[in-house]
Amino acid sequence: MALPNKAISLSSVSSVLPSSVDKLKNPSPRAQMSFGVSRNSSVKAVQSPAVESDTGKRVRQRRPQNVNGDFFVDHTCIDCDTCRWMAPQVFTRVGEMSAVYKQPISSEDRLKALQALLSCPTSSIRTEVPPPDILEAQKTFPIPVDEKKLPGVYHCGYHSEKSYGAASYLIIRPEGNILIDSPRFTEKLARNIEMLGGVRYLFLTHKDDVADHGKWSKWFSCDRILHSEDVEVCTADIEMKLEGNGPWSLGDDIMLIHTPGHTEGSVCLLFKPLKMLFTGDHLVMTESGLSIMEMYNKSSVPEQVDSVKKLLDLDFNLLIPGHGRRIEFKDVPEKNAILEAFVQEKYNQYSSATNKWS
Repeated sequence: MALPNKAISLSSVSSVLPSSVDKLKNPSPRAQMSFGVSRNSSVKAVQSPAVESDTGKRVRQRRPQNVNGDFFVDHTCIDCDTCRWMAPQVFTRVGEMSAVYKQPISSEDRLKALQALLSCPTSSIRTEVPPPDILEAQKTFPIPVDEKKLPGVYHCGYHSEKSYGAASYLIIRPEGNILIDSPRFTEKLARNIEMLGGVRYLFLTHKDDVADHGKWSKWFSCDRILHSEDVEVCTADIEMKLEGNGPWSLGDDIMLIHTPGHTEGSVCLLFKPLKMLFTGDHLVMTESGLSIMEMYNKSSVPEQVDSVKKLLDLDFNLLIPGHGRRIEFKDVPEKNAILEAFVQEKYNQYSSATNKWS
């Protein structure tokens, strides 16, 4: 069941493959509801024409695909999907961008909409009237992913346009808190994280999602971690550069796994106590299904497929990507069955993969 700020559960999807993968790729209407994917094509349009500035760029006017009401998405939307998985009761995709298809009525839906507004990397979500409760919404960050099942794990919100809207997460642990990838820097979020114990490590999954890492490092005096293959000019002063193929450990509870392909230095983080794998851009769940985002690959697609195969050896049932939706598998065997079928499909698609399935 897909809930805001919670994982997509695959427990209702048959673990008999390849049918389960087919359902991921072409979900039935029931599965679409389970994944929280809105297929609402009858969105009421607001009768206001698109307005363009003197430079030819659309100014911040509401898209006509939004329903009437206070909340709306403007023409600067980059289709990053953030608002659609944070507040699926309010936002959907229309015309290759997000739009409001239902104005929030309940206080809970309104809070989710405001959290999505604050997290939008391009500030494309707006309101006709300044929201009087925006300060209360700011206080809710970082947002617990699931206080009962996943204590101490938070979604930071405040996605950065520098990372094309990638999500950042915070793990609270006695050995030192870990910030996974960089959110947009804001002092309000920094002070809220301070109240949770601050940050000991800023782990960067790869070179694309470093965003405001320097500002976070300066604020918390934390050690930044990035694979040496992904170090660039803007990250040359990183404190901890991973070398070789790993794996590496940050205590008994954290394992770092080298998963090259999307970039040469892509690395996933396994949080062993809660069986959570943070994948960055290595493997994601989009509205259409599992993806390695081939069109954004900066190194080697076949190598990335090989790296997905590495995940079969890891003990986790919750996958947390940098982009898109979280995935909760029923158990490790289901995770392995689904990933195995996905890898086989990709090997068949890319016959030049460095290792053949055996």
